[in-house]
Amino acid sequence: MNNTVKGILLVFGIGILMLGSFAGGFVTGNLVPVSLPGAVEEIEPITPPTTSPEQQSATPEEMQALFAPFWEAWNLVHENYVDQPVDDVALMRGAIKGMMEALGDEHSSYMNPEDFEAANAGLEGEYEGIGAYVDTTTKYLTITSPIPGSPAEKAGLLPGDQVIAIDGEDMTGIDAELARLKVLGPAGSTVVLTILREGAEAPLEFTIVRAKITIAAATGEMLDNGIAYVQVTTFGSRTMPELLATLNELMAQNPKGIILDLRNNGGGYLQTSVEVTSQFVSEGVVLYEQYGDGTRETFNALPNGLATDANIPMLVLINEGSASASEIVAGALQDLGRAKLVGTVSYGKGSVQNWIPLSGENGAVRVTIAKWLTPNENTIHQIGLTPDYPVEMTPEDRQAGLDPQLDRAVEILLEMIGQ
Repeated sequence: MNNTVKGILLVFGIGILMLGSFAGGFVTGNLVPVSLPGAVEEIEPITPPTTSPEQQSATPEEMQALFAPFWEAWNLVHENYVDQPVDDVALMRGAIKGMMEALGDEHSSYMNPEDFEAANAGLEGEYEGIGAYVDTTTKYLTITSPIPGSPAEKAGLLPGDQVIAIDGEDMTGIDAELARLKVLGPAGSTVVLTILREGAEAPLEFTIVRAKITIAAATGEMLDNGIAYVQVTTFGSRTMPELLATLNELMAQNPKGIILDLRNNGGGYLQTSVEVTSQFVSEGVVLYEQYGDGTRETFNALPNGLATDANIPMLVLINEGSASASEIVAGALQDLGRAKLVGTVSYGKGSVQNWIPLSGENGAVRVTIAKWLTPNENTIHQIGLTPDYPVEMTPEDRQAGLDPQLDRAVEILLEMIGQ
């Protein structure tokens, strides 16, 4: 093995990162052929591969026996694979990808450098595409929530829509992450999505012109009857500056009630969710992080929030597109008695992931490090948050520009403040 490859493997801790792809081990000895109809077979004994001293020294001593099969498989590929030379970096990245898949956790994964850069673009506020948060852990690429004002929302995409074809190409059997990359593209270009929607008799087709998506993280306005309406669309680097500016403007007008809209908010940074919650509660637990070893970390509300006055009643709008960090905020405000929830059951993502960049610009691994619990120690993972006031919004409502969930929230607040 050349020194460059050895260096790459050492940097990545090959003794750990390569485990997943070959977790089942490798049986040494003569190869056992599998007969396939029409296959051309050549059966001959092959000398079992060995691990070189260099490879042994690159593996921690306590793991050398465990990883001997990996090095044997590595050597087999280099010595026997028909198309030489093989791409060592591709093998290394493939092994990391296999390890993450072997965890059996839909939210733990590997991203190559290009995907990692694209994945972070949305949280920073700008990227080019159709403007939708998606779930890539499902059979088909699934819309979690269209970004308000985006081409995806204007075209009529809804949470739960499954992308079964892109530009006429069937996505059956195609990894959802690869499908996501096909949807991205330069502003001004067109993509045709074929959608499978629950309740629709046949697949739907949407022609969408991609755009430069600039995400306004937090906006707001004063509604009639003195109600402050605040919408948070993502939990990224721009959320808190924009939220603080919005709240400063609205709270100066002495609102009689507050509506926080977290619908179709696909989440973002955990710490930002704590900071957002802290603008509305002055004290108390925001969430618990429960780790695999049974320990937990407690996140408490931060001081100096701008809208913590409990005499100003508050409601939070949620729907099936409210996920992750959105659910942290909504769950905390509900458990702490600061706000009631209005809308539909939320998405139900109650696990915590860290994106950990790998050295040498080789992408990152996304690892589920914990599950989070609401202040009342409830989990919402694969369950979601149940609204105190269930209100549906139908496709017909959307097409007509109606918002029965917001209308109901206004009615409830007016009742609370005696108007």
